[in-house]
Amino acid sequence: VLDSLAREFVDAGLRLLPRGGRFLEMGKTDIRVPEEVAAEYTGVSYHAFDLLDAGADRIREMWNELISLFESGVLRPLPVRTWDVRRAPDAFRFVSQARHTGKVALTIPRRLEGPGTVLVTGGTGGLGALLARHLVVEHGVRHLVLTSRRGVAAPGAAELVAELAGLGAEARVVACDVADRGAVEELLAGIGSERPLSAVVHAAGVLDDGVVESLTPERVDTVLRPKVDAALHLHELTRDLDLSAFILFSSVSGTFGGAGQANYAAGNAFMDALAQHRRAEGLPAASLVWGPWTQGSGMTSELGDADVTRMTRTGMVALTPEAGLALFDATRDLDGAVLVPMTMDMSSLGEPVPALLRGLVRTPARRTAESGAASTTADPATELRQHLAGKSETERERILVDLVCDQVAIVLGYASGRAIEPGHAFKDLGFDSLSAVELRNRLNAITGTRLPATLVFDYPTPAALARFLREEVTPADGPATEPVFGELDRLETTLSSLDSDSETRAKVMERLQGLVAKWSAGGTGPVSGTAPAPADDADDDSEIESATADEIFKLIDDEFGMS
Repeated sequence: VLDSLAREFVDAGLRLLPRGGRFLEMGKTDIRVPEEVAAEYTGVSYHAFDLLDAGADRIREMWNELISLFESGVLRPLPVRTWDVRRAPDAFRFVSQARHTGKVALTIPRRLEGPGTVLVTGGTGGLGALLARHLVVEHGVRHLVLTSRRGVAAPGAAELVAELAGLGAEARVVACDVADRGAVEELLAGIGSERPLSAVVHAAGVLDDGVVESLTPERVDTVLRPKVDAALHLHELTRDLDLSAFILFSSVSGTFGGAGQANYAAGNAFMDALAQHRRAEGLPAASLVWGPWTQGSGMTSELGDADVTRMTRTGMVALTPEAGLALFDATRDLDGAVLVPMTMDMSSLGEPVPALLRGLVRTPARRTAESGAASTTADPATELRQHLAGKSETERERILVDLVCDQVAIVLGYASGRAIEPGHAFKDLGFDSLSAVELRNRLNAITGTRLPATLVFDYPTPAALARFLREEVTPADGPATEPVFGELDRLETTLSSLDSDSETRAKVMERLQGLVAKWSAGGTGPVSGTAPAPADDADDDSEIESATADEIFKLIDDEFGMS
């Protein structure tokens, strides 16, 4: 057994050698005494070692041998997967789940400034020109290539080049159809090696709005060529270059959809997917999902007042150039394949809030009055027990299944617990010993119990684990009357909100008095308008004492017509 674990998992590894064998300990945190191991585990030879134990001479011999094997091609380096240092927790989680092959390395974010050349497609348009100035002034870029379909003949191109020169930067405007692969190859070859390409910003785009029924293949192609084709060419032709950034200007239409923009939405959804694909290959990429900009500073220059007003009604606030460029800078400090730099006015949304935005809406915390005193924030275990109080066994199990699935999703890195199938085995979901301990620790904190480290092995599915927790958190010998008080609370809330006349109130009072009389007498028959006579049998009181929660609920429902 080659071991690098600790505590009870070391013992589990030793038990794998019932007929003797060798146990090699590579870990540093739980070194055992060899003699004690030999006394407890017959025939097991325990040895904890360190690489340096081999000695400098032997290590040098091993390195020389390995180098010659790599140089001759007998051995090949293992693949290396990189993670931005800002995502170090994700990288360590990835390693802990043994999902990697080869090495995992952390990289340091790179800046846009430097001796290289930054390429901006659509560089003479509204957003492109704004960004070119910003890159020079705020990011220290000194060499730019700006593309457009008309090149220096584009409106304002010559003035932009002169302005950038005055700011200390050398900019060239090149006529290039970036949807043409051959033209892009020629463009990149013209940048040369003296100041090689260091970053790409793909800001080119064209609108051709119309309802779906009016979109011909030609109109779809008009929009997708400068977006999709160009992005794909830039991706493939720069894949082997050492770029510090590969930034795609996407649009919120690909995330939220947009009226009359099915073609544009599809193109931007591709941009977002391409950024994720590049990240998966270890290449730099960020797709910036822009909201609307103020007229004259982007594609919204082609929109009318009615279009901008319609966007505002969805909560989107048009970005001024200053706000938009500040958000661009903010994205440089974040590590994500797809980022959404936009401003939302949540107060303008009304109800119901769209599903995509519900996570942004802050709702007031619920407060519960207890004994007339203001409530205080309870610990997670207390809150869980309060949440389970008054629920049926089926409801409790459902709540705990959801709880377990949510925690499993966090441990495994899923977006939500809905991605976890409660009946699937933990080992099939990708659990190992480290993730099992992490799940155990999370559930310890939430339930306030001390659960065994072998939890996911003893209860191999989320559903089975939830059933176990139901017994731990709400033991079978707990008070069976808790659900009754929860139901009475519901009845009290219903009555307090009842807006009725005196006749209705009198009828309700009569029914309540009849129910109280029946409870006192231990009867189970229907309540008449008056209280029944007391029962002769003193043992009737015990019938209520032994009634189940379901029987009591049925009595309340029968009397008040509740469902």
